[in-house]
Amino acid sequence: MFANDGSVRPTTAALHEALSGLGLEEFRARSESLARSYLDQGVTFDYAGEERPFPIDAIPRLIDAAEWSRVSEGVAQRVRALERLLDDLYTDRRAIADGVLPAQLVSSSIYVVEAMRGYRPPNGVRIHISGIDLVRDGADGAFRVLEDNVRTPSGVSYVLSNRRAMAQGFPELFADAPVRRVGEYPGRLLAALQAAAPDTAGEEPTIVVLTPGRYNSAYFEHSLLARTMGVDLVEASDLVERGDRIYMRTTAGLRRVDVIYKRTDDDFIDPEVFRPDSMLGVPGLVRSVLAGNVTVANGIGNGIADDKLTYTYIPDLIRYYLGEEPILPNVDTWRLEEPEAREEVLDRLHELVVKPVDGSGGKGIVIGPAATLEELSALRERLLDDPRGWIAQPVVQLSTIPTLVEEGIEPRHVDLRPFALNSGDDVWVLPGGLTRVALPRGEMIVNSSRGGGSKDTWVLATSRPASGPTQSDATQPATQESIEAPLDEEYDAFEDIPTEDTEPSAPEPEPVTAAIRIIDASEETAR
Repeated sequence: MFANDGSVRPTTAALHEALSGLGLEEFRARSESLARSYLDQGVTFDYAGEERPFPIDAIPRLIDAAEWSRVSEGVAQRVRALERLLDDLYTDRRAIADGVLPAQLVSSSIYVVEAMRGYRPPNGVRIHISGIDLVRDGADGAFRVLEDNVRTPSGVSYVLSNRRAMAQGFPELFADAPVRRVGEYPGRLLAALQAAAPDTAGEEPTIVVLTPGRYNSAYFEHSLLARTMGVDLVEASDLVERGDRIYMRTTAGLRRVDVIYKRTDDDFIDPEVFRPDSMLGVPGLVRSVLAGNVTVANGIGNGIADDKLTYTYIPDLIRYYLGEEPILPNVDTWRLEEPEAREEVLDRLHELVVKPVDGSGGKGIVIGPAATLEELSALRERLLDDPRGWIAQPVVQLSTIPTLVEEGIEPRHVDLRPFALNSGDDVWVLPGGLTRVALPRGEMIVNSSRGGGSKDTWVLATSRPASGPTQSDATQPATQESIEAPLDEEYDAFEDIPTEDTEPSAPEPEPVTAAIRIIDASEETAR
């Protein structure tokens, strides 16, 4: 919001003026109201087995149109390269034969699923949904890619909920800012999943969201996306394989399923291929996928693409597969399996960030400058025992954004996770993404498991349409910019998606577990 000399940046001048007009006391009161509403609405995350409201900071993050154009193009470029990589690794492995990737990268990865070798999905898409984590380097102001998430990227529900909450709680902040809409995401997600349906599907493929269950930390997101797309939310016990096809058990009998948006890790998805003790998977699912009778999004076996060691090769893979220079650079990274790099890292452990290649949610990360001598000694032993399992990076001086904390408004470190959808014809990047903020003072890890929260991310349109707000839906051209207008009397943050009280023209039978959940809720109310 502020330049180095303390002046307000032109991009944020209107927002700064609007915030100043509210006053700190009014702003804090409304912010606390937002927090209470999140708990009431179930916008929560799981922390150590406890459901907590996901913290939202009411000072939004602004990104101007020119900078977003570069970010969006860079994310789409990266997704296309990752798609080409996965197709190659599960078929011809040309990148290995041509010396772009070492064979050991694949042979030593725990994420390669041999059962999927030779498989190509119906429309060629394995990464239907992706979340590419970016950080703005405080040293030069440039966005860099921190990591790729192409298995089960989460967090988009907070993007949608943050926008709705801000539009309701602070509508006047949008008055002079042409902020691009995010409410079209569910419609575009549904369109991407429909495009992925196998050839055996009918004109209206049956799509379901597969959740591990209500005790999963991201269950709020699973249920929100299923509801806003207008599809069924199912658990593994709702699905059954018959003759290499997947069916959903409903109160009216079996119903064929064409596309499964899975929110379950590969290890648990099919006990015939993965963990035999899994109760979260569907026996025979992989056989049905290989037979071409059902599509799973994201693809089974995608984990090799977001392995943090694979990450180090992505810039070269963009050049190899696409013949382009990377638009968004990586953070400089050492591969600890390389002897010279390992020697340098071991000499500089006290000043580097060391990460496990299979880690997520900030787990296992050691920040050298903040670590004790005992922690660094233990880390050294782990690196020597398993160099393939680690990478190292310099401490990136993350950019900061003004954030409301108990002491007042102070700078806090942030990152950004843009979400992209791939329909096979186009990679569309949601204008905004999830800005995560490290709320504790001095904290560099933004994950909710470390006390982090989020902000509404405002991507400014190229210009405000003269005719006022525009509708947004999945049929619009990707270049059309729809604008938020919460002060408009007819404004609805989610006007383009189904609402809970919308009556379907022909009610569909419910999944069996959904009916059971309703019964359980009724019994609990009676008690």
